[in-house]
Amino acid sequence: MRADTQAAYVDYVSARLPALHRAAYLLCGGDAHRADDIVQTTITRLYQHWKRAARSDNIDAYVHRMLVHAFVDERRLTWSRVRLTDWVDERPGDTAAHEQVDDRSSLVAALRRLPPRQRAVLVMRFLLDRPVEEVADALRCSVGTVESQSSRGLDALRGMLAKIEEH
Repeated sequence: MRADTQAAYVDYVSARLPALHRAAYLLCGGDAHRADDIVQTTITRLYQHWKRAARSDNIDAYVHRMLVHAFVDERRLTWSRVRLTDWVDERPGDTAAHEQVDDRSSLVAALRRLPPRQRAVLVMRFLLDRPVEEVADALRCSVGTVESQSSRGLDALRGMLAKIEEH
């Protein structure tokens, strides 16, 4: 890779790395180590395909699609079902407000209990603010599937969060 092309890649990844980590953390249901692995896979693949990615109309959408594909691919591997510990590494948020930490912990716990496909749909649609068509393309499914998974996932999240708030 030429020096100017490599510099563009490094600039892009440096600027987007925190957002990629947040998205991967939520996709992985709060498993920070697995999220780190997915981000590493994504930025490695991005490096390999940087010329194509840089030419895309929406590079962020391209990279988010790569991130979701890395998540889905990783979930297919047998070793991904092994959980070494019940302890979850919580990354600190941007603010230290106790309520926000509680809300975030509740959300991550609820997301963790959703099926991976619903979790991916909700993270992409509502936390990454991606349009339905882009989510459908990234997950290789129909727009209707994204809409139904969104509806079911939101209903399930509301129910889980309501139970958490009761306690």
